[in-house]
Amino acid sequence: MPTDEALSETDLDAKAKRAASASPGPWVPVLETRGATGGASCIQVDPDHAEQDDEIYVNRFIGARQVLSPDRQLDADPDFIAWARQDVPRLIAEVRRLRALLME
Repeated sequence: MPTDEALSETDLDAKAKRAASASPGPWVPVLETRGATGGASCIQVDPDHAEQDDEIYVNRFIGARQVLSPDRQLDADPDFIAWARQDVPRLIAEVRRLRALLME
């Protein structure tokens, strides 16, 4: 879908369903470029219970070469993914709120 095309309610519903199906937030990026964390950046799931060590690791390969932290681009991607967990539901709600205002 082109990025300038209007989102239908079906599109918004699908995005909301994917967001609701993911592990509950907030997710927190723990990145090598923001202070060494031990060799790999990750996304911490459920930071209120960090003792459970619930983390998502993202590996990046360019051809056969693995990109390792600290690497600013490698860290930018899990940073985006982690914040998307909180941002996507809020953006969907904002789109629906603005649409409702237009319908008044």
